[in-house]
Amino acid sequence: MTLQCVKDTGKMEDIDAMFSTLLGEMDELSQSLMPATDAPEVDPDPQRDRPFSIGFTDLNESLNQLEDHDLDDLVADLRSKSTTADLETGGGTDNHIAASSAMTQDFEPASALPPPSNTAESSVVLQMGEPQTKVDQIKLALEKLKQAKVRKLIVKVLMSDGSSKVLMVDEGQTVREVLDKLFEKTHCDCAIDWSLCETNSDLQIERSFEDHEDLVESLSAWTRHSENKIYFVSRIQKYLMFTDPQLFYMWKRKKECLSGINKQEKQLLLKEHLGGAVVIVPNLEGTLYLKEDGKKVWKPRYFMLRASGIYYVPKGKTKSSSDLACFVRFEKVNIYSTSNYRQKYRAPTDFCFLLKHPCIQKESPYIKFLCCDDEHILSLWVNSIRIAKYGTVLYKNYQAAIKRATSLQTLHSAALKDGSNGHVEDYPYESPPDFIPPPPPGHTQV
Repeated sequence: MTLQCVKDTGKMEDIDAMFSTLLGEMDELSQSLMPATDAPEVDPDPQRDRPFSIGFTDLNESLNQLEDHDLDDLVADLRSKSTTADLETGGGTDNHIAASSAMTQDFEPASALPPPSNTAESSVVLQMGEPQTKVDQIKLALEKLKQAKVRKLIVKVLMSDGSSKVLMVDEGQTVREVLDKLFEKTHCDCAIDWSLCETNSDLQIERSFEDHEDLVESLSAWTRHSENKIYFVSRIQKYLMFTDPQLFYMWKRKKECLSGINKQEKQLLLKEHLGGAVVIVPNLEGTLYLKEDGKKVWKPRYFMLRASGIYYVPKGKTKSSSDLACFVRFEKVNIYSTSNYRQKYRAPTDFCFLLKHPCIQKESPYIKFLCCDDEHILSLWVNSIRIAKYGTVLYKNYQAAIKRATSLQTLHSAALKDGSNGHVEDYPYESPPDFIPPPPPGHTQV
């Protein structure tokens, strides 16, 4: 009897030891999954942490909008990225990412990503060799999205004919790279004027994204319920300050004199003002109409453009530098063109523009409204402000666009020469269709 008790006691001790060891391993695992205590705190960004969808009911719907080959590419891309991440970290964990899509006419409230599936279902989906149906592909894409380390947005870009192109855009991908994707999808001419434009129907404004901008970061500034849209359009004003620099750096001269500037003189202007380490901002000044806060009243003020921002002469003061007051600085604002502000805000003309923080999506006292006498003055101010805000980066965007267009034209010419040998189909670009949408009523393109 004593011997049996000793054996039973020994078994219990072994079980207790095993249980204690298991608890210790679980505790170590929990500690390894917790963030480091000495890690710096990050400011909370609800738009980044909360999965959301703009323009679609949910992520499943936006994935359904992807073409089959795009979905195949997405699954393959996510599989390769998650595999690389697993090799680097020794395993993957489910991470929430922001998945967004823009833009449809009928907006519905956004909804969160589907809840994580159980382990068994996840393993079944992930162990599938080649998904047989689109439903299977979407399931696999959802699993991979939850494992991805990089945010991805599903972006719907509208065309002038009412059609749209749905793209998967990575965080860190520039507008220039997204334009290249659209060139392949639309077979357009890849000219330097093609742009991605965001529109805000509430404020009746439009802005062309700059080629160097991170598109995911820019779209993440939109509010969850915004009805903003993205268009793929050609804007001749995009690089007008570089194709016709005399309009901005010799703006005080008569138009007849400016039209006689030859190509060599334009190159000298570019070299003098934009070829150095620091861009020289056009010395622009003149009377603009300023909308008073909260009122539909516009008062004339004398404004001056400087590299750091816009300054104006307060009432009763002189134009001397000591009397100038700062109107707005460019660091945290974007410039937008407007439509039909004569009717909306009783503006003196329809040639208005505004400056605001990208996160402001509704009317706000922090928006700066300005109005010009004519379209030429509007173009001067809008594009000169872009030069002041972006500096040398804007000029590099222009040079890269020229290089891209030139290389594609060379490729096209070579393909045409080889046409008799049946190689024309190797070149993916055709004559450009008319993708330029008519502007909304009262809209002024700048």
